Amino acid sequence: MSNDVVVVIALIILVGLFSMQRYGTDRVGWLFAPVVLIWFLSIGTIGAYNIYEHNPKVLRAFSPHYIVKFFKRGKKRNWVSLGGIMLSITGTEALFADLGHFSSLAVQIAFTVLVFPCLLLAYTGQAAYLTKYPSDVSEAFYRSIPDCVYWPIFVVATIAAVIASQATISATFSIIKQSVALGFFPMVKVVHTSKQFPGQIYIPEINWILMILCLAITAGFKSTTQIGHAYGIAVVAVMLVTTILMTLIMLIVWRSNILLVAIFTLTFLFVEMVYFSAVLFKVGQGGWVPLVIAGVFLIVMCVWHYGTVKKYKFEMQCKVPMAWILGLGPSLGLVRVPGIGLVYTDLPRGVPPIFSHFVTHLPAIHSIVVFVCVKYLPVTTVTPEERFYVKRIGPKNLNMFRCAVRYGYTDLHKREDDFENLLIKSLTQYVHQESLIHSISYSSDEDEETGEPFNAESTNVSQCKVLSETELCGLSSASITSDVSLETFPVSRSEVRFSIPSEASTVDSTISDLQYLINCRDAGIVHIFGNTIVRARRDSNFIKRVAVNHIYAFLRRICRENSVIFNVPHESLLNVGQVFYV
Repeated sequence: MSNDVVVVIALIILVGLFSMQRYGTDRVGWLFAPVVLIWFLSIGTIGAYNIYEHNPKVLRAFSPHYIVKFFKRGKKRNWVSLGGIMLSITGTEALFADLGHFSSLAVQIAFTVLVFPCLLLAYTGQAAYLTKYPSDVSEAFYRSIPDCVYWPIFVVATIAAVIASQATISATFSIIKQSVALGFFPMVKVVHTSKQFPGQIYIPEINWILMILCLAITAGFKSTTQIGHAYGIAVVAVMLVTTILMTLIMLIVWRSNILLVAIFTLTFLFVEMVYFSAVLFKVGQGGWVPLVIAGVFLIVMCVWHYGTVKKYKFEMQCKVPMAWILGLGPSLGLVRVPGIGLVYTDLPRGVPPIFSHFVTHLPAIHSIVVFVCVKYLPVTTVTPEERFYVKRIGPKNLNMFRCAVRYGYTDLHKREDDFENLLIKSLTQYVHQESLIHSISYSSDEDEETGEPFNAESTNVSQCKVLSETELCGLSSASITSDVSLETFPVSRSEVRFSIPSEASTVDSTISDLQYLINCRDAGIVHIFGNTIVRARRDSNFIKRVAVNHIYAFLRRICRENSVIFNVPHESLLNVGQVFYV
């Protein structure tokens, strides 16, 4: 089979692999573990056979004595050959992706008991075979396979290669998703391919970019040698970065003993720098590819993060003071139209500048205004019970609220999740419980105005009657009556002393507030987003102007909008344009 035919077959397999990503691996995922297990056991068994059959003396290579003799004999030429030896440990970088789906103990057992011994036997067996047939060095693996099992091993090897590629693709999707959550990558579409396993996702944009890059590299190089050089540099670079980051974690997070940190860092860096110095000779022979790709992604991540941070700081400086809002009076000096306005902002405190920009040009606002701040926290996940945090802004007659929506960096926005209804449900629960709290006159040794936000979910009221959760979920303007079912909060251990008003007045106050909220909800909900354009000031340097005015602006145009991520219907969407100069 000629090399061109092999390249064509490889391209067809790549196109098929990336085209199938949209369907996920849920249905065929159960095959992955058995196939990989068969693969490792097969190459380990063949390696042991080759050692026994061709040259058992090859086991002497484990002695350090021969390593010293190897470098003395070849010097620089043998030193450069370490770059090729790196290919024997490619695949270990998948360990870092596996840690996101398996426990560290499971990965340690798999690598120690199965992967490492089988790889040692496989490569040692190939070395034993080459001592007898040195001319087969270019195809040592397939030439060393006994004829009776050649085709079964060929099929298993092809399937194992596809599975390994799938693992890399899935890891890329997970990394990009977490980078988006942490603010280091533009918003992209995330598709959930499995209802059973939430971690199985598909990102169309990244999938097609990877496919184009893989096809270009395969068709451009047409040789596993140059691809191997590129792969070797990528693997060593990953190991170096991992060691450096691990050192920071040991110092900052774990606060380990400085001597232990020094031993760990020096030991690993010494080994990795030896291999890194060898693979640097391969940069001109295909090794430049991962460096260029990594450089492009680094520029994208840095520019996006820089622009996002600058935009956030500008909004913080230009936010509207609460005193200005209070000075406008109960109607905010505007026409209050029926409905609920959800104003999305990145600010966890204060009124965003897009709100003042909006009411300045259109002096009308909804009866209820909710400032929605979606934040990704540096934690893996946030429970649904802690997702929404609601508080009131200003006096009650302003009808202004703030809702912080919190996600972890592994939490996913599912299409079946009705974000709007979940938010309104949380607002309803808050208004209901707040009405009960404010209808109770209380005395305490502390000041009444503590400055702390009111948390409807964590507030415990002694012997207060509240609506059941089922009724809160199904409230409508027709269901607000005085015949609501009641249940009792658990008794709190708070030192605050409550005096309980009459049950009728408490229920009437609660019903009135809920009736107003439900009427506004039935009138309509509008999602207000800021369509912000960030521009560099005229006195900025050339690099900043290019980064902000061109690269960041381009990324903003092609990235996915929040309105799409939260499944906001187009008829309920309102964009407010504004230009920021940073």
